[in-house]
Amino acid sequence: SIAVLKKDIEESKKLGWMDIGNNHSHIGYFENSSYIPAEMYNDNQSNIYAIHLVLEQTFRDNSPYLWHLNQDLVLSLGLKREGNSWVRPRDGYAEVARLQETPKGKPILLEIKSQYLKDYLCARDMALYMTHYYCRFQIVGDASSISWADGLSSENNELEEWEGNIIPISEGDGDKMSVIQIARMDVDEKDDVPDISNFPTNENIRSKSWECEFQRRNLYMVKGELWRNEIIESSQQSPIVRGDELPSNVYFKIDACNTKICGKELINSGKWLWFKPELIMALCQKRGSTLSFYTAQTGSVSCLYGYEVRFGVNDLGLINVFAKDIGRLPEWQQQIWAGYNTTPEGGVSTELLASQVRAEPANTSAPENLLKKAIKQTNKYSKAKLGIKLFKDHEEVSNILIKTHRFRAIDQDSFYALAKDLARLTADSLDSEAMQSIAPPKKDTQLGSLKSLENLLTLQNPPDFIRKIITPLVGVYELRHADAHLPSSKLDKAFELIRVDRSAPFVHQGYQLINEVVNSLSEVIKILENWQS
Repeated sequence: SIAVLKKDIEESKKLGWMDIGNNHSHIGYFENSSYIPAEMYNDNQSNIYAIHLVLEQTFRDNSPYLWHLNQDLVLSLGLKREGNSWVRPRDGYAEVARLQETPKGKPILLEIKSQYLKDYLCARDMALYMTHYYCRFQIVGDASSISWADGLSSENNELEEWEGNIIPISEGDGDKMSVIQIARMDVDEKDDVPDISNFPTNENIRSKSWECEFQRRNLYMVKGELWRNEIIESSQQSPIVRGDELPSNVYFKIDACNTKICGKELINSGKWLWFKPELIMALCQKRGSTLSFYTAQTGSVSCLYGYEVRFGVNDLGLINVFAKDIGRLPEWQQQIWAGYNTTPEGGVSTELLASQVRAEPANTSAPENLLKKAIKQTNKYSKAKLGIKLFKDHEEVSNILIKTHRFRAIDQDSFYALAKDLARLTADSLDSEAMQSIAPPKKDTQLGSLKSLENLLTLQNPPDFIRKIITPLVGVYELRHADAHLPSSKLDKAFELIRVDRSAPFVHQGYQLINEVVNSLSEVIKILENWQS
């Protein structure tokens, strides 16, 4: 295939498989004192401007040759190669092109999505001209059922040519073989330095020939060959490479009457939008996503680096965003947001309005931001005061912390899953052995991690006070079993240990759950700060 200027399409139709197919090498060279780059197509016959979008590199060894996607196409579309795929990070790492190879590494197919190819071709005012060659044959003992005159047939049109042929052959490699033997007579093979530089003549060569005949069956090769040329036109617009503006097909609800406007019109809107809380998880599941919290009920989220959108959470647990911020997103991202758009309900988040209207951000903190700090501070002070770390270092902690946020809790099951991760960060991560080295349990007593922590802290504090501090951690630990059909009586008891309003939207319940853990750890930190050595 070659990419040709649209003005040269008719001229390019004169080129066939043998002109631009496997016989055409992709390598830079000099011709008439001019350098021809490897990507340029030049056949010394046609007067067209064309380039290769796939270049084949061969080597002077037995290693497989390589196929390269044209670098200008890669850079213009913003592609990144990962293995045998080319992805576009700005489109959420969508796979744009892919290479298929044999198990031995030989390339056999390179595909590209038409949307991206046609965008690139449009920007360069080009079309893709492709040539194909197909061959099918069958060996038969009787070809009389095929009525081609003289064993030949053909059909053709502007872009296709087909030929059929019946060829008589013999079984194996033929019924007769000619052998010719030619030898030099003027070389003394005993010489230390044999010389064969004399030109061969009748006097210094000997030759003989003979024939071998074989008795084999007469067969027929029935063969069909198709040469097909194809023009892949560009798209009419190029939003990716050329930056053409396209009409928006994404619509958002902007009021309680279900009025909808398209995403582009949001740029001129002074309203806010409402979204279901499930949106945050949908965005966070995208590669390159980020989630940050600014205050207790505001933060920013993106499904790709550089596209952060500030949000607030209202009293009903719905997500609020200033409409203009959504209107500035690429359309593929707007489509994700639109899937969770809902009619206004519960008003706009108070803390978001405080920031975006009054320019007085709320003086509150999100427990998600404090959780990591609390675990780190606990280890800092326990190491300084006790010579041990209360929490064991584990490589999975950072991964668990990333997904430990209120938007995990969108229903009952996911709320329990959040509790399980909080238990993994607290009760499961406490180092019982280290704590028991300072505060040994009573003889023949087995203490779990939370009891070991309680036993340690009561060395310098009243037991009732410590029990009150540890209670939320115990409640979270008990809730970790809730998704395994914990009896309702035990479930109710677990909820009694943590201050979570079970009538609140699940997003707020998730917030309260994390906040309880943070408050508990904060009290532990205070105790460690004041620990008397």
